[in-house]
Amino acid sequence: MNNVITNNNLQCAVALAALQNISDPEIGLNIVDLGLIYQIDFDETSQNIFCRMTLTTQFCPMGESITHAAEEILKDCFPDYKIIITLTFDPHWNQERISVEGKQFLNYC
Repeated sequence: MNNVITNNNLQCAVALAALQNISDPEIGLNIVDLGLIYQIDFDETSQNIFCRMTLTTQFCPMGESITHAAEEILKDCFPDYKIIITLTFDPHWNQERISVEGKQFLNYC
């Protein structure tokens, strides 16, 4: 699962599959394979989904668009849940976070 931390592997796999539909428009790779998703936790009691993610840079001009798209796609996937997106730059994103499939797509291999 791309080193994504979670408290529910099954629901996280569903969330990540949905999030793969969002691409970083400057790079052309989806945000999951790019390694922008750090953690997705599910609180069944309060019906909250907590998604901790990053961007390739703090000054990413598409940052708001990417985080909004992540929130919307998770809402579509889990309509009974409140989606809480937390943007973090600790740790900073680096190319090591890109999945094997992502590196192949970007011709890094």
